[in-house]
Amino acid sequence: MSGRNKLTSITLLLSSLLLSASSLTVLAHTSAPTALLERGRFIATAADCAACHKGQESDYSGGSIIVTPMGNIVATNITPSKRYGLGRYTEQQFKKALTQGIRADGKYLYPAMPYTAYQGMSDEDIHALWLWLTTDVAAVDKPTTTTDLAFPWSLRFLMHFWNYLNAPIIPPFVDLTTPALKEGYSLTEVLGHCSACHSPRNILMGEKMSERYSGGDQNGWHAPNITSDKISGIGGWRDDELYRYLKTGNVPGKGVAAGGMGEAVEHSLRYLTDQQLYAIIGWLRQIPPVRDPKDRAPAWSYPKNAPGKVNIAGERLYLESCATCHQASGQGAYNNRFPSLTHNTTVGSRSPANLIMVILQGVHRQGQFVSTQMPAFGSSLNDQQIADLANYVIGKFGNGQTHVEAKQVALLRAGGQPPLLVTLLHWAPWLLLVLILVLGTLFYLKKRKPSGNKEIK
Repeated sequence: MSGRNKLTSITLLLSSLLLSASSLTVLAHTSAPTALLERGRFIATAADCAACHKGQESDYSGGSIIVTPMGNIVATNITPSKRYGLGRYTEQQFKKALTQGIRADGKYLYPAMPYTAYQGMSDEDIHALWLWLTTDVAAVDKPTTTTDLAFPWSLRFLMHFWNYLNAPIIPPFVDLTTPALKEGYSLTEVLGHCSACHSPRNILMGEKMSERYSGGDQNGWHAPNITSDKISGIGGWRDDELYRYLKTGNVPGKGVAAGGMGEAVEHSLRYLTDQQLYAIIGWLRQIPPVRDPKDRAPAWSYPKNAPGKVNIAGERLYLESCATCHQASGQGAYNNRFPSLTHNTTVGSRSPANLIMVILQGVHRQGQFVSTQMPAFGSSLNDQQIADLANYVIGKFGNGQTHVEAKQVALLRAGGQPPLLVTLLHWAPWLLLVLILVLGTLFYLKKRKPSGNKEIK
């Protein structure tokens, strides 16, 4: 056999081996047990992956923007695309990104991706999720825009120190004797990462472990206290009311879901079984109560007294823009599809943030049976008009005590109050400049001061 023929034979042999290896890989994915793939689909749903990674092309093609005081964080493409998605990852690299926040290239993710909660996932669930994402999800070969944070947040290596100081976040589960609580722990603490929104943050923007679930602020929205406290938390909600809220996002006499909670209902919670939802409720019930001493009654219990002084400008805006659906007396319509504004947590809360954000951004939520849509007024009403409208609604249908100002609306429109650390770093250059000027002035004055040791002649 000639040298050329030998080379051709070797080339054909290598090609056959590579093709066989590729075929085995495809076969391994396509022949994955249906139950394992269904488990992976469930994990993705319970973890609410689509809420952040949803794109124009698919639920997982990425591109959604998470607005933060440090800049915009862009959710990545997690389809099996080899150029832009998980096709570049091995399963071990995927696990590292999911549970440690480290990408395939070794760079750190920001904790907008809740790896601090996902670290509690079992290897079996991670494997099932990996198989489903790389097998059943269609690849979308489209890049997303790049996350662009301001300095120094743009230095991803700083996350190494943040992780050291703030992880692990979730407490270890200790009561392994109760299957329902074990399931509730997994769905609430790990997959649902509920504490990420419902907990206040420390100066480094990590969760305050001593106040978990007592309420937190995210992107202008206020995630309320969901501890077992009867005044500040959900202790006054019945189990069937909590079930309906998680399943549909709408409970007459208590409240409606919007913002991030509306997304959780639409993309995740409405797909869970009754057993799973009641497991979540059972877990929430055993969270120690945390009460805000300023709360005098549950937010959903208002109004309690006749309204005081009416905001005339707000009343006119309400009658023009809101009364058609919510009715002039605020009782709602169509079996609470347009919800009542009385005995409504959003309206009765001491924090007006969610009421303002609902007016600014509207409501877009798909529940178990019906879709709920409320138009956004952020582009048609200015900050003062929204403040007037909010004050009228609070005065007539809410607690009557909370007051909204235009500057507060402007702050929420821009993403909410920046964390203290962000504010300090924002002013740091100016503070440093002032310090330099003060020290320079003192040094100059000292040099000009006459010496007291001159010889007297």
